[in-house]
Formats: sequence, structure tokens, C-alpha cells
Amino acid sequence: MDKHWLKKYPSNLDENLGNLDHDTVADLIESSADKFMNKIAFSSFNTNINFKMLNLLSKRLAAYMQFLGVNKKTKIAIMLPNLLTYPVTLFGTYFCGATVVNINPLYKSREIEHTLIDSKADYIFVLDKFFKELEPCIKKSNLKGIVICRVTDLLNPLMKLVISSILFFKKENIKIKKTKEILFFKDIISNNFSYKDTHSNPSDIALLQYTGGTTGKSKAAILTHKNLLSNIQQVHNWIKPHVNDGKEIIITALPLYHIFSFTVNCLTFLKIGAENVLVANPRDLKSFIKILEKKKFTIITAVNTLFNLLLTSSKFKKLNFEKCKVSVGGGMAVLSETAKKWKKVTGTEITQGYGLTETSPVVTINRVDEKYNGFIGLPLQSTNIKIIDEDETELDIDQCGELCVSGPQVMSGYWNDSSNCFTSDGYFKTGDIAFINSEGYIKIVDRKKDMIISSGYNVYPNEIEDYLSTHKDIIEAGIIGIPDKNRGESIKAFVVSKNPNINSSDIIKFCKSGLTEYKIPKSVIFIKELPKTNVGKILRRKLREL
Repeated sequence: MDKHWLKKYPSNLDENLGNLDHDTVADLIESSADKFMNKIAFSSFNTNINFKMLNLLSKRLAAYMQFLGVNKKTKIAIMLPNLLTYPVTLFGTYFCGATVVNINPLYKSREIEHTLIDSKADYIFVLDKFFKELEPCIKKSNLKGIVICRVTDLLNPLMKLVISSILFFKKENIKIKKTKEILFFKDIISNNFSYKDTHSNPSDIALLQYTGGTTGKSKAAILTHKNLLSNIQQVHNWIKPHVNDGKEIIITALPLYHIFSFTVNCLTFLKIGAENVLVANPRDLKSFIKILEKKKFTIITAVNTLFNLLLTSSKFKKLNFEKCKVSVGGGMAVLSETAKKWKKVTGTEITQGYGLTETSPVVTINRVDEKYNGFIGLPLQSTNIKIIDEDETELDIDQCGELCVSGPQVMSGYWNDSSNCFTSDGYFKTGDIAFINSEGYIKIVDRKKDMIISSGYNVYPNEIEDYLSTHKDIIEAGIIGIPDKNRGESIKAFVVSKNPNINSSDIIKFCKSGLTEYKIPKSVIFIKELPKTNVGKILRRKLREL
């Protein structure tokens, strides 16, 4: 396919990425620390860490881990929420030359065990309140040591006292005994060991990022330093005309263990000297709004469900958005109704992007200076895409097929998994159904495996969910296909409504006014909340179980 998307490229960009600014993530950290020394790098619970202190603490952690024998062959799991301990642990790991294994801190023992055994992680940094879920997995794993972190670690004295008091009264003071294998974060960063430079290579594995847990057995994408740094530079080049080095404040409410927040918030904005405002629990809307009131943020990233959550708050609507200039949506499709409401309240468009764990993650982004259009944007520099059919024949403009990607940000494969997820000519098969229009903009129609075939027609759940979200009484909806002996599959809608008097007939009548006959749900179930992942994606598997 001709690269006709180049005609719509931002004027500051060439087709190709060119040479990378850094060889490893550790080099990126060093560079930012030198350039933005006294600027705030991360803030959490009214505590700030500047770039100089971030560099110092990270190397102090690295020195201790080197004392324990950590090297380029070591894998360090990080099982932490958005607290100051996360970036210090992350960067300390990279200063050692070790590989990071992100683990969702809300995982249950079974899921933790699989990740630890599969990755052969040597050490794990875990928040004390999640140690109970980790404990049953320890004997079966390869772990040599466990580092216990606390919410109060790295907080200023006043906040340490305040948080400790709150935890005491909530009876959440967790007692874990120190042993030869169980260490404490506060002791590690208080050491006086000497840090020794580690010489990593661009081709070294930087991250084992697990994915696919909602569809089956979780497996890890192998991402090298070059993969991550390519994506960081691709995103940076794209947004460069709209941001100022050392002057941005970005709201990081999405968990850093998720690849979107990991690459975009934590690393890309580290590159430009931005302040990352870490939000540990965005579902605590009252506390979240207080953070937004205090911080005159310029950038916010979120998934559709988080945008919607904020829009439910009357206090959020009263905030001053004068400084906010960019809102970025990713992780899942941003619905048109959400984008419209967000623009009305904040004055900013939601710039939608698209990516996958396997692509570090960003593949496409819309132009920041354009209005929301429902498309996922244009391919980044040095990124090639094509749309194929079941026989891997490339399709033409406006034809729906599987989206395939090649580029420097694409993984080499899965860890301990020989699945062939590439085309015969080396493109990664995303599993997403999409089309590309004449201007080069790409639109995701749906996940390949979520597609419903009803009466011989292909039905895409996202389209119906998007339409239902425009109903004044519907908060959100989830669509699945269920076996039907006459149609092959019939469509079932799960609806969350704010009107207790609305019924199935009302929903179906509404669908009939805007959808083709074969797209209309045959049954409607009202539920209080849709099951979702921690980053807001609808778990259709759970809906099927219901």
C-alpha cells in the first residue's frame, strides 16, 4: 500500500525516524537528569522528587542490587501502583542493566504465580498490602529476594506522618518480618554502596510486558531498549510542536505497569523534563479531583472510561482548564459522545492514538491540531501498515481486514512462546479489524475475535456500543454475540442506565432508529456495572459468563 498518509503528516516530520537520541533507557534517564536537574520529575501525595534526586535514588537502589549480584541476566518484577517507589525501582533496575517484568498489583495469586514462573523473575518489588497474594507463590517461583515497599516510602516527613496516621486508624498497618530473602525498600535506598556503570546494548531486553490475560493464558512481549526508545522518539517527534521542555505537567492516572502509561507518561514525558503527577487510585474521585484542582496540568492521558468518570463529577466541570492543552486517549476506543462532552467541558479535543503491548505500544496517533474524528490516526515515523484478508492478501483503501504493522517499535516475539503472529513478510498481525481511508487515516472496526456473525453479516460490537452511548439515559454498554441456531449468533446488549424506569423495549426501539436490522440487539440485560480490566477495557469474556 502506498504511504498516502504522508500527505497529512505534521509539517515538522520526515517519513523516517532517523538515528535515536539514546542507546538505552538508562542513557535517557541520565540525559534528562543532567538537562532538567532541579525540575520536578514525579510528584505524589504532596511530595516532589526532582530529576537530580530521582537519578541519585535510582543509582542508590542499583548499587544495592549490584551488591546482591544483579546483572544483565537478572529479571526484576515490579508489582507497584502509581507511587514514587515505582519510577525509582524502574530506573534503578535499568541502571543495573536488568530486565523489568511489570506485574499488575491487583493480580490474584494464580496470575502472579504464572507471571513469576514464566518470566523466571529473580527479584520482586511489591507493596506491602499486596504481599499476602504474593506469599503463596514464593516457593514455586525462582525468586531470590523480595523487596517490600510501603505507601509512605519517599514521602516528605509531614505526608509520611499523615498517611501513617490514616493507615493506623484504618487498621491497614501491615507487619512483615524482615528475613534473609525479605528486604525493605527504605533500607535499600539508605545504603552507601558504590554504583558501577553497566554497559547495556540497544538489543538487550528491557521489558517483558505480559498481555493477553483477558483472552487466555498471559504471555510476555519481548521489548528491547531499541523498541522502547524508538517509540519514545516517535511519540516525542509527533507532539514536539505542542509541548515545551521542562514546562509540562502531565496527569498520570493510568497505572505505570500498563504499557500505554509506561511508555507515554513515564518515559516520553521524562525525556522532555515534564512533571509526572502520579495518581495512585483514580477511582477515588474525590481525591483525584483535589489533585486536579491543585496541579495546573497541561497534559492528561486516559482511557474512555476514565474520561467518562471525570465527566460525572460536577466539581471536575468547575475546574480551571486554562493550562490544559492536550488530552490523549488510548488503551481502548474513545467514543464520539465522550469526546464531544470532554471538548464542551475542558475546551480540548481528545487526541486518539492506537497501540498494542507488542508495539511498545504506539502505532498511530491523530494530529494534535485536529478535531476528534473517530479514527486512530496516522502511522508514526518509520511505521508501515497494511490491511490483509484471511489469505494475507493486501486489501485496498476502505476495505476492512486485519491491521498489520512493521516498524522499529515492534517486538521480536513472545517470551517462551513460539506462536507465529507475523505475516510471511514480517508484519505483526494485530488481531484488529480496520480500514484505511484515502487520506491515510485508519479506523478500527473491532477486535477480530469479538466480531459477531449474524445472519451472514459481520457485526462489530464497538459500533453498537458507540451508538448506545449517545442515548441520554445510558451510561455505558457492552455487546456480545451468543449462539443462535437460526442466525449463527444473535446480539446481546448489557446496559448500565441512570434511569431505573427504562426497559428493553426502549433500548431496542432506540436501536431500530439508528442501526441496520441485523445490528439490533435481540435481548437487553440491565446491570449495575460492566466488568472491565484495570485500565478500563470491557471484559466481554465476563459478559459471556453472565
